[in-house]
Amino acid sequence: MSMKKILIVDDDRLVLTTFERGLRDAGYETSTAESGPQALQVCAESPPDLVLLDIRMPEMSGLEVAQRLRRETGVPFVFLSAYDDIEILKQAAQHGALGYLVKPVDMPQVIAAIEAALARAEDIRRLKKTEADLSTALAGSRETSAAVGILMERYRLSEKQAFEALRTRARNEQRKLDEVAGQILQAEESLNWPVSSAKP
Repeated sequence: MSMKKILIVDDDRLVLTTFERGLRDAGYETSTAESGPQALQVCAESPPDLVLLDIRMPEMSGLEVAQRLRRETGVPFVFLSAYDDIEILKQAAQHGALGYLVKPVDMPQVIAAIEAALARAEDIRRLKKTEADLSTALAGSRETSAAVGILMERYRLSEKQAFEALRTRARNEQRKLDEVAGQILQAEESLNWPVSSAKP
C-alpha cells in the first residue's frame, strides 16, 4: 500500500516542522504550505490524500481555503486551531471538516485523527462513486432501471441497495451489468405469464 500524502498548512514554521517530522516518522509522505494560496496551489498540482489546515492565517483563513478545497479539488481536510471555540467548531463542521484538532496536540492524537479522517474520506468517495454509477446506469439502460425496480419491490431494498446487489452479481459472474439485468427481466416475465397461456 502506498504512503498517504498529508499536506500541512500553517503560518507558524515551528508547527510545520514539528508536524512534518512527526508524520514522516509515522510513515506518511508530507508536504507543507505557509499560506492559503500556497496550499491551494499544492493541491491543484499534486493533490494530497488529506490536508491539516490551520484556521487562523493571514491573507486567507483556513475556512476560506476549506471552501475552495471543497469546490475546486474535493481534497478532504482536518482543521487545526489554537482555540477551542464552539462557534469555530460549528463553522468547521459546516465547511465539511473531517476532524478538528486543538493545538498544542501530541502526535498520537494527530495520527488517530488522520486515520479516522482518511477512513471517512474513503467512505465518502465510495458512496459518491456508487451514486455516480447508479445515475449513469439508470440513465443509460432501461433494463438496468427496470431490474433495480424489480429487486427493490421483491426484496424491499432501497434503490442504492438494489443497484449494489445487481452490480455485485454481475461482478461475481463476470458479466456485464445489462446482461444480468436482462436475465432478471426475463425471469420476471416468465413468472408473470398468465395461467391460460401455459395451457395447450
